[in-house]
Amino acid sequence: MSWNKWIFGALGWSMFGPIGGILGYALGSQSNSGNRYQSRRGGTNPGDFSASLLILLAAVMKADGKILKSELDYVKHFLKSNFGSAHSTQALQMLKKILEQDFPLNQVCAQIQQNMDHPSRLQIMHVLFGLSASDGEVHQSEIKVIKTISNYLNISHQDFKSIQAMFYNDTASAYKVLEIEKSATDNEVKKAYRKMAVKYHPDKVAHLGDDFQKMAEEKFKHLNESYERIKKERGMN
Repeated sequence: MSWNKWIFGALGWSMFGPIGGILGYALGSQSNSGNRYQSRRGGTNPGDFSASLLILLAAVMKADGKILKSELDYVKHFLKSNFGSAHSTQALQMLKKILEQDFPLNQVCAQIQQNMDHPSRLQIMHVLFGLSASDGEVHQSEIKVIKTISNYLNISHQDFKSIQAMFYNDTASAYKVLEIEKSATDNEVKKAYRKMAVKYHPDKVAHLGDDFQKMAEEKFKHLNESYERIKKERGMN
C-alpha cells in the first residue's frame, strides 16, 4: 500500500468533515486519491494512531516558534520505526506540509477522542512529552500546547501530571507518576502502584502495533522506576 493511500485513509478515520477538507487542501499535492473521506467507528489500529499523531506532533514542534534539530531527529526516528525506511521520506514531506498549516486542534482532538480508546490517548501524551524532552528539557511553551491537547483529548489532570512527571528524575515526581501525595501511607503507595500498573500496562496498546507497544513499555519502565525510588526512600519491602 502506498503512503498516500495509507495516510489519507487513516486520516479519513479521525479527520472526517471540515478537518478532512483542511487536510485535503494542505496535502492535496501529495496525493492523487482526491479528498474523499470515509468515516468509521470502532477500534484503533496503527495507521489511525500514527496519522492523527502527525498533526499533534507538528503543533508541539511549532509551540516555541522554532523547529529544533533534536525535534526533527525524534520525529524521523518515530516515522522510520513505524513506517519503515521506504516511506519515512514521504512521511517527513507530509509532516512539512502539515507544519505549514494551522489546524484546529480542538476539532482534531475531539474526533480523536471519539474514536480512540483511553490507553491510546495516554500513549499520545507520552509521545508528545518525549518530543518536548528530545533536547534534554521539557519546555514550558510546549507543555502549554500539550496541556491544551490533553484537555481536548479528555485526559484527566492527574494522568497528565503522571506522564509529565516521567520526564523528571526526582522523588517528588515519582509520587506524581503514581498519582499520590507524599503523605500517602505505604499501603496506599502499593495500592497506587497496582492501579497504575494496570493503567499503563503495554498490553493496553498492543492493537497499535509493536513499535507503539515498545513506547508503552518505556512508560511502564518509568512507572516501575518511580515505585522503586519511593520504596528505597521509605525502606519499603
